[in-house]
Amino acid sequence: MSKKKRKSGKRKSGVKAPEAGRRVEARAAKSGGEAAPKGGRRPVDNLLFGLVLAGIALTAYLTFVAWFGEFPAYCGAESDCALVQQSRWSVLLGVPVALWGLLTYALLARLVWRLRSRPSAWRMALAVAIVGAAVSWYLTGVSVFVIEAVCVYCLASFAIINALLVLLLVRRPAYMPEHAWSKSLPGPVGAAVVVVFAMFLHFSGLFDPAVGPEKPYLKALAMHLRDSGARFYGTYWCPSCQEQKALFEASVDRLPYVECTPNGRGGAYNFACIANDISDYPTWIIDGRRLTGVVSVAELATATGFKWSGDRTRKE
Repeated sequence: MSKKKRKSGKRKSGVKAPEAGRRVEARAAKSGGEAAPKGGRRPVDNLLFGLVLAGIALTAYLTFVAWFGEFPAYCGAESDCALVQQSRWSVLLGVPVALWGLLTYALLARLVWRLRSRPSAWRMALAVAIVGAAVSWYLTGVSVFVIEAVCVYCLASFAIINALLVLLLVRRPAYMPEHAWSKSLPGPVGAAVVVVFAMFLHFSGLFDPAVGPEKPYLKALAMHLRDSGARFYGTYWCPSCQEQKALFEASVDRLPYVECTPNGRGGAYNFACIANDISDYPTWIIDGRRLTGVVSVAELATATGFKWSGDRTRKE
């Protein structure tokens, strides 16, 4: 009896193996994909990784020049490239947009490398690429239609992230039912829409007026203060100085501001502040007259005899 059972068991196991293999193949065919490759790697993986490394090198360079206040190679101070790199869209949440691009490519590098041996990493890599491509499309649209200038470095990054997206779509492990289009696309596309819409609201000045579009009156007054010879002395660590700057919102960079402690709070004092005996912050000097503390926009306009006309701001 025991020998018969063992023999019948062998016969059963020999039949089940082919049937199980056929069921796997049938499921793969039913899902519209190919059978799983013997190795996890595909020829397109090397191209994916090469593009990611190119994106890392490009955005690392742009981050470096942005932080050190330089212009990228072959981009002069008056070039379209410099105009884009110095626009208000070049900084997001206080850091260069190039840095966000660098972090995106770095994350993609990790996911693409894992994809070589773990097909399950494809879905997350696709999500990052879709969001990155959507942001790139948004910023490129702003560059072309709002700034009316293009940057070759930005276009290069635009090409890289979109090429990565296309290759990842081609790279889909179709033999894995969990990577079906109906399961893989809705989430990343929805996330991309949310991110781009949030960026639009951010740059419209909804969350922080200082990063939004300039108001014509504040822009004109800041330019008038600068051209009239007025000076605004303060320090980066002075709360009242920050309050004074906030009054000018997105036009703050046009103010004739003088930083009295450029070398840190305990560092050497700015000679201009020593020469003018600046001891209170903020201090305005307008036509030899000294105004200390936070001065309202209306008071500054009156003190400098400012009369607003929209024509000047349109020219600049």
